[in-house]
Amino acid sequence: MDVVVLAASPRPDGNSQALADAFADGARSAGHAARVFDLNERTSGGFLRDCRSCRGPDGECSIADGYRELMLEHVLRADAIAYATPLYWYGMAASLKNWFDRMTCYISASHPRSAEVIEGLSGKRAALLISSEERYPGATLGMIAQVQEMTRYLRQPFVGVVQGVGNRRGEVAHDPTDPLVAARRLGADLETLHFTDYRVETPRPGAVWGDADAPIGQYRDL
Repeated sequence: MDVVVLAASPRPDGNSQALADAFADGARSAGHAARVFDLNERTSGGFLRDCRSCRGPDGECSIADGYRELMLEHVLRADAIAYATPLYWYGMAASLKNWFDRMTCYISASHPRSAEVIEGLSGKRAALLISSEERYPGATLGMIAQVQEMTRYLRQPFVGVVQGVGNRRGEVAHDPTDPLVAARRLGADLETLHFTDYRVETPRPGAVWGDADAPIGQYRDL
């Protein structure tokens, strides 16, 4: 697999960056190609504007920075994507939200490559890596729900979340829950992690992990 990690921390040696690097290391350990991209660097041209006034005559986004290259040359070609962000005001960092906001220009029908972008974004396995100062379970729920809905909209299987607690640079390594180990494991297992998103009409086997008619302990792989 080709794996892209989008790192949203403004601190290049921050805790969410450490999670991003650990995830990428785990993916490489499983034989995948993995690369981490700094969203703050790639989206230096600013936030989403009024596309009706700033879109070019050819339908291309006129914000001149690295977003276009990141989207068309890296993200669309990847098989999986991970989002790494600190928790800011109980939501994602601005550079990651800007990544999703500016996607609007590229999936709009007026963009010359919108069909290619929509097809390329669909089906990628997605994961979320969060660094936060507090462990309170509700602190990250809003962001996780938001990413879950955005990945569902893009038809991307959302296969895992890792949260690491820390404040000072690199402090996440001292979190006793070992989030760096969890991030590496998530990267390594990204291709095979179980994912379901049931609808009322979804056919369901009688058992999750094997043959519904086999006795417990004799399940075969589905």
